[in-house]
Amino acid sequence: MTEQSHDDGDLGFTWLALKDGSVIVHHHGRLAATLRGQAAAEFMDEVSGADLGSQQQLMARLTGNYKRGNERTASNHPRNRR
Repeated sequence: MTEQSHDDGDLGFTWLALKDGSVIVHHHGRLAATLRGQAAAEFMDEVSGADLGSQQQLMARLTGNYKRGNERTASNHPRNRR
């Protein structure tokens, strides 16, 4: 098992690769996602060469924990109305 943990508090994500090939993603110590099969393999490929910030953003996208505040209301902005 391989665990990646970061103490700089970027976005609070950590991940753990298990022997069976699955990957467990935690957000602030709570289980956020379990990746298996092709999704786990793709995650391992992407995260292997990425820096800390890219890893954190990738995990945020995978878990759906990346939208905050104004991202959801941007559709009401005049330039986005149709």
